Amino acid sequence: MPTAVIAGGSVAGLASALALAGIGYRVLVLERAPEPPPWSSADAATRWQRPTVPQGLQSHTLTSLGVRVLRERAPQVLADATAAGALLLDLTRALPAEATDSAPEPGDRELVALGCRRSTLELLLHRAAGERAGVTVRHDTTVAGLELHPGHGSVRAVVTGAGERLPADIVVDATGRRSLSRRWLHAAGVPVAADRTSPSGLASHTRFYRLNGRTLPGPLDRGHGVGAVHGHYSGVLHPGDDGTFAIALGCLPGDRALRGLRTGPGFTAAARATPGLAPWLEDGVSSPLSAVRVISSPSNALRGVAGPRQHPVPGLFQVGDAACVTNPNFGRGLSLALDHAFRLADLLAERPAIDRAQRRAVARMTSELFLPWYEQAVAADRLRIARWKAAVDGGPAVPAPRGDLPTTEDLANAARSDGTVWRGLMRMYMTLSTPAELFGDDKLLARVRQAPDTGPAPCPPPSREELLRRVTAAEGTRT
Repeated sequence: MPTAVIAGGSVAGLASALALAGIGYRVLVLERAPEPPPWSSADAATRWQRPTVPQGLQSHTLTSLGVRVLRERAPQVLADATAAGALLLDLTRALPAEATDSAPEPGDRELVALGCRRSTLELLLHRAAGERAGVTVRHDTTVAGLELHPGHGSVRAVVTGAGERLPADIVVDATGRRSLSRRWLHAAGVPVAADRTSPSGLASHTRFYRLNGRTLPGPLDRGHGVGAVHGHYSGVLHPGDDGTFAIALGCLPGDRALRGLRTGPGFTAAARATPGLAPWLEDGVSSPLSAVRVISSPSNALRGVAGPRQHPVPGLFQVGDAACVTNPNFGRGLSLALDHAFRLADLLAERPAIDRAQRRAVARMTSELFLPWYEQAVAADRLRIARWKAAVDGGPAVPAPRGDLPTTEDLANAARSDGTVWRGLMRMYMTLSTPAELFGDDKLLARVRQAPDTGPAPCPPPSREELLRRVTAAEGTRT
C-alpha cells in the first residue's frame, strides 16, 4: 500500500486525505494546530480558535462546483452538513421572473450552493477523515523539510519540525497560502519556479449573526446571498448553517475614511445602507454572534511550484491555496480546493507510477483548473481597484475595457431579461463553467447583443459621501 504524507489539515488537506484513501493510499495528515475539541458544529463556530487559519473567521460559501464534488465524492459530508442546518440553496430562485426561458431546464439541478460556515464544513471533514480507514490525522506537528532520493530526485520522506523522519511515497502540500513546498524545495537545492501574482486590493470586514426566526427576512438576489460589488465598496450577505448568516463589507486596504467599519455601530450603519441587507438587521430579526473581524486579502497568486514551469520532483504535489490563491471575494476557494483534491487522486489512480511523467501530468491538470480563475480574478480586481481608487480620490468614473466581446457587465444587464444568459453567467459565478467557455458561446453572446438595455440596477447603493456620513455618525455609539 503506497503512503502519502499531507502537510496541512484544513479543507484542502482533509479532502486530499479522503480522496487518496479512496484510491488505496495509507495517509498521514500533519496539522500544526491542536486537535479540535469534541464540540458540536454550533459550539465550534464560536469556540474553535484557529490562529493558523485567519480566513476561517470570514464569510464563506460553497459554490455549485463544491456541492457537486461533495455529492459525488463525499456524500456523507454533505448529508452531515445539511443535518447541522446548512442550507442547500436553489439558485434558480434568483432567476428574474420576467426573464425569457425562465421555465426549469435539465441543467438547473446543478445550480445549487451550500450555505455553511467554514468552521462547520471543516469540522465535518475532520470527523470524516478521522473515521476513514487508512487515514491518520496528527496534530501539533509541522513539516520542516523534504528528503529526496539522491539518484532520481523523487520524494523519499518528510522531516517534521521536531526532527522526526517520516517516509512517504508522495507528499501533498496543503499548507494554504504559505505554500511551504517552495521553501522545502529551495532548502533541498531544487530550483523554484517564480509565481505569478497580482494584488487583490481588498480589506474584508465580516460579522456573523443568528436569525431569531426560521424564515429568511428577504430574498436572496444572488441565489446564494444578497448584495453586490458596488462602485466604491462591496456588501454581501451569505446564509450559513444553524440559522446563521454572515455579512462581509469590503473596501480598499488603507481606506482610513472607512476605518469605522471595524466598529460594531459603523459596520451596522454601512450594512443597513447596503441594498438588500437592511431587512436582515431590523430590530428583533437577528442578533450578532461575533465582533467585526477584519482581514486584508492576500494577492492573487498562481504558484510556479505547482505548474508546468517547475522542475519536476516526482511525488510532490500542491493542492488548493498552496497551488493558487484568488481573491476570496469570488467565493471559489473552498470549491476549487475540493475539486482539486479529488482530481489529483483520479490522476494518480490513472498513472500510479511515481515518476516525472506523473508529476508533469499533475502540473498540467493543476494549471488547467486554476489558470482561468486566476486570470479572471486579476482582470476583475484590476478594474475594481481602479474604480474604488477613483471614488476615494474623487476622480472620474472608470469604464470597463471595451473589446470585440461583451463585458461581464453587459452579460449582467442581459441576464435581467434573458434566462439563457442568466444561466450562463450563474454557471460561471458558481465555478461550473470557465470564463472562456462563457465568452466562447457565440449563441449566448448573440443574445447578449440583442438584449434591451434595462438601465441601472434597481436599489442603487449609497454614494461614497453618504456611506462615509453614516459610518462616521455611527462611530463611538454603543453596539
